[in-house]
Amino acid sequence: MKIVSPMPSGSGAILVHRALEQAIDGYHVKPYNPWFTLFPPLLYGINCGSANLIHTTPDYAPFFARRGRPLVITFHNFVIDSFMQRYSSLLQRIHYQTDLRLFTGMAVARADMVTAVSQFTADLVTQYFRPSKPIHVIPNGIDTSRFYPTTSKGHAGTVRVLFSGNLSIRKGAPLLPHIAGMLSSNVKIIVAGRRRHLRGLEGIDNIELIGEVPYLKMPELYRNVDILLMPTVREGMSLAVLEAMASGLPIVATDCSSMPELIAHGKGGFLCELGNAEEFAKYINQLAEDSNLRQEMGEYNRSKVESGYQLNAMVDHYRELFSQLLEN
Repeated sequence: MKIVSPMPSGSGAILVHRALEQAIDGYHVKPYNPWFTLFPPLLYGINCGSANLIHTTPDYAPFFARRGRPLVITFHNFVIDSFMQRYSSLLQRIHYQTDLRLFTGMAVARADMVTAVSQFTADLVTQYFRPSKPIHVIPNGIDTSRFYPTTSKGHAGTVRVLFSGNLSIRKGAPLLPHIAGMLSSNVKIIVAGRRRHLRGLEGIDNIELIGEVPYLKMPELYRNVDILLMPTVREGMSLAVLEAMASGLPIVATDCSSMPELIAHGKGGFLCELGNAEEFAKYINQLAEDSNLRQEMGEYNRSKVESGYQLNAMVDHYRELFSQLLEN
C-alpha cells in the first residue's frame, strides 16, 4: 500500500498528516510551497509517483486526483461560508467565493471518500455541497505520551494564560489587549506567535511576547502555563485545544464552531460569547483565583482526551478507511 498526501508546508493540517505518515506504513506526505496555489496548475507537477491512493485537503484536491486511484479528502476547517466573510480580507473573500469554492465543490464531487475533523465541519460541508456519500467524522488525535500534565509549574504567584497561534482576527487576537486590561494583577497572558504578527501588543505590562515556539517544544510550554485562552472565531478541530487538554489545562474559549464538541462548559473550562472580552476576562479571573478548580478542570480534560481523542484511535480510523477503499 502506497498513499501519497500532498499538503501545503507550514499549515496546521500538515501536522495531522505527518502523524499518519509516522504511524501508517506506505503513507508519504508530499509538502509543497503554498505560493504554488497562486497559479494552481503548478500543482499538477506534484509527483504522486505510483500511489495507490491520494489523501489531501479539498482546497486543491482536483489537481492531485489521478485516474484509477481513490481520492480521500479531509476537511480540517471550512471558511467559504457567508459567516466567515466578515472575518476575511477583501482578497480572501474574492478567493473563497470564486476559485476556492469551485475547487472544493469539484473535490467533493470527485472524492471516493470525504472525511471531516468535527461534526460541526461535516455539517457545514453537507449544507453547502450536498455530497452523495456520507461524511466520516474523524476527530484529530493527540499523542498523550508527549502532551501530559505536571504538578510543578515553576512560577508561583503568577497565573500564566497562554494564547498560541496566528495573531489574526480569526483567532481573536484583537481581543487580547481588552482582555488583558480587565485581568487581576497576578495574571499574565503569554503570547506565542510569529514576531511579525505581534504588532500592537508591545508595551502592555501583563502581556509577554515569546515569539514563535517550535512544535517540538510545545509540550514543555503547555506544562509551564495554567490556562489556555482561545478567543477564536472558527475552528475545525483545534490541535492547540486538544494538546492543552491533554496537558491538564482548563480552557477559556469562544462558544463557536467545534469548540462545544471539545470543551464541557463548567467542567473542562468555560465557553464565552464571540468577541465578548469582558466574559473572557471574568472566567480567566475566576480560574486564577481557584487553583483547585484549575486542577479539577485540567484532570477532566486529560481524561476526556484519553478516552476520546487519542492519536492511535485517529490513526486506526484512517487506516481502516484506506484499507476499505483499496480492497474494493
